[in-house]
Amino acid sequence: MAKSFANYFAFCLFKDMMNICSKGLVAVLFLLFFAGCGVYSFSPGGKSSIKTIAVKQFENETIEYGLSSRMTDLVIDAFISDGNLKVVSQSEADALLIGTMTTYERKPYTYDETDIVSQYVVKIVFDITLQGNDEKELWRERFYSEGIYSADEQTEDNGQELAAEKLVIDIISKTTKSW
Repeated sequence: MAKSFANYFAFCLFKDMMNICSKGLVAVLFLLFFAGCGVYSFSPGGKSSIKTIAVKQFENETIEYGLSSRMTDLVIDAFISDGNLKVVSQSEADALLIGTMTTYERKPYTYDETDIVSQYVVKIVFDITLQGNDEKELWRERFYSEGIYSADEQTEDNGQELAAEKLVIDIISKTTKSW
């Protein structure tokens, strides 16, 4: 009987220690998890001093009329949709985005078995600069994109739209996530 009491006592002691240890382990893991998240920011812009941006009308060094204006509008709309930076006038902005379309090409991309073009590719290159409100250059980059479209079912405008979408995503990403 004394032996069974000792076994019962040892079992209860072991059970209590395991219960305390498991609660302690859970508490430590909980604290480590949230302490690690305490320094992480979900804001892609981090702690940038840039909160507002102006987009200057993009220039065009190509013979493709109107595309640089459409790109300017698309970039402004994307900044508004993204919400990380507020689009304001140049005089109120913390930063100014300046762009120039330097290259525009439309070339055959694929051919069918009778050597007729089945797809075209539109290639667009923009030089983009972000300046602070003190006109100091924050970054400068050349952005390249292409849009491939079916010669039978689509037009060159479709290729331009595809290329422009990719460019806008890249420009917004570089501008809002590079600080």
